[in-house]
Amino acid sequence: MRINNWKHVPWFVFVCLATIAAGILYVGNFHPARIPSWIHLPGSLIQRPTEHHTVGGTPLGLWFGAISLAIFVFAALLSLRKKIPLWRVGTVQRWLRAHIWLTILTIPLVILHSGFRFGGPMTTFLMVLYGVVMVSGFYGLFLQHLMPRLMKERLPAETVFEQIPHIRAQLAVAAEKMRDSFKPAPPKKTAAATPSPSASKAATAGAAVMASTKGELSTPVARAKSVTGSAITAAPVAAGATTATAAKTTEAESAPAPASIPNAAVTPAAPKAETIGTPTARVQSEPPGAPVARTEIPAGDQPAPSPPVAPAAPEKPAVAPPPPPAAAPKPAAAKPAAAAKPAAKPAVPTDAASEAVLIEFIERQILPYLNAHRGDRMRLNNPRFSDDTFRFVKLRVTEGYRARVEEIQGWCDERRMLDVQVRLHHWLHGWLFIHVPFSFLLLMLTIWHACVTVFYY
Repeated sequence: MRINNWKHVPWFVFVCLATIAAGILYVGNFHPARIPSWIHLPGSLIQRPTEHHTVGGTPLGLWFGAISLAIFVFAALLSLRKKIPLWRVGTVQRWLRAHIWLTILTIPLVILHSGFRFGGPMTTFLMVLYGVVMVSGFYGLFLQHLMPRLMKERLPAETVFEQIPHIRAQLAVAAEKMRDSFKPAPPKKTAAATPSPSASKAATAGAAVMASTKGELSTPVARAKSVTGSAITAAPVAAGATTATAAKTTEAESAPAPASIPNAAVTPAAPKAETIGTPTARVQSEPPGAPVARTEIPAGDQPAPSPPVAPAAPEKPAVAPPPPPAAAPKPAAAKPAAAAKPAAKPAVPTDAASEAVLIEFIERQILPYLNAHRGDRMRLNNPRFSDDTFRFVKLRVTEGYRARVEEIQGWCDERRMLDVQVRLHHWLHGWLFIHVPFSFLLLMLTIWHACVTVFYY
C-alpha cells in the first residue's frame, strides 16, 4: 500500500492528535510542574496518588496498556479478514490502513505505559519483541511503497506468480523440441512379427476366382485353376475344352463295344432326344439348351466325363434405361470469392554445420539454464554475458539459422524476467515470515503480562 495516498491523511491527523493528548495526560498526572500554564486539565483526568512506584501500575498507565492490547488484537484480526473476503465489516483496504496507523499509535502508548523504563526481564523481553515487530512492519511498508515502481521498471510483462513454474517448464520443452528438430529422424523399423509375402503369393495375388460363363456357376476346374493362381481367360478354356471333347469322341467311335455279359444280353435301344438339365450338359450343348442325342449306357460303364466347354455367351441387346425427366435448372448460388492464400515461404536450405553448432549450444548452455531451479546463479542470467554469447553464436551459423538464435535468446530473456519477478516477490512477502509469527508471540505474551499485572499486583 502506497503511503502518499490521500486516504491516509485522516489517519495521520488522528494519530498525531491522539499522541499529543496522551502526552498531555502523562505530563499532567506525573509531572504537573512541567505542563504549560495555558493548559488546564479537568479534575476527572487527574488520578489520585497510588502506592505503585511504576507508571504501568497506575490507573492511567493501565489505560495506556489496555488500549495498546486492544490495538494488538485488532491488528491480529487483519489476517482473518483477508481469509474471509465476503465478511462485510469494512473493506480490506480500510482494515489495512487502520492496521498501519493504529499500530503506529501504540508506539507512544507503550512508551508512556512503561514510564520510559524497561523494567524487569519480562518487560524487557516484551519491549525487544515489540521492537522487532515494529521494525519488520515498517520494512514491509517501505517495500510495498517501493516495489510497484521497481516492477514497472524491471518487468515489462508481469506474470501470475503461481504460473511461473509452468511457464519455465514450457520454455525448456520448446528448447528440447528445437534441438530434436535439428537431429536426423531415425529409420523406420518394420514389425518383426509380420511375415514378408512369399514369391508365389505375390505372383498369384491378382488372380480372380473363375466362374462358368453359363449361368455364372463356379466349376471345379475353375476353382482348381483359381487356387493355383493361373490367370485363365474364357477363350483358352473354351479352346482347350473343345479339343479334349473331340479327342474323346473319336476314341469312343473307333473303339469296339466291350463284350461284357450285361451288354450282350441287352439290346441297344434307339437313340432318343432328351434335354439334359445338368450344368455340364448345358455347357456341352450347342447351342445352350438344345436336346442332346446319345445311347443309353448301363450304370458302371459310362466313360469319364469330359471337361466342360465354355462357349461364348450370347450377346444380349443392350437396352438403355429411359432417361430421367429433365429437372428445372436451379439458379447457381453466388459463391463468395475465395480468400487469397498467402504465398508459401521459400524453404531455407539446411546446413549441417550450423545445426551441429545449435545442438551443442542448446544442450550445454540453454537447457541447463532453463531447467535450473535458481536461474540467478547461472551465467546466462547476466544480460551482458547473454548478449555477447548470442552474438558469438550468430557469427557461427548461416543467415538462415539466425532467426532461430534470436528465438532462443527470447526464451532466455523471458526466463530472466521470471527470475526477477520471483526475487521481487520474495522481497515483498519474505518479511511476513518474521512479522507475523513475532506478532502473534507478542500478543500472547502481552495478554499474559496483563493478567499477571491485574491479578497479582
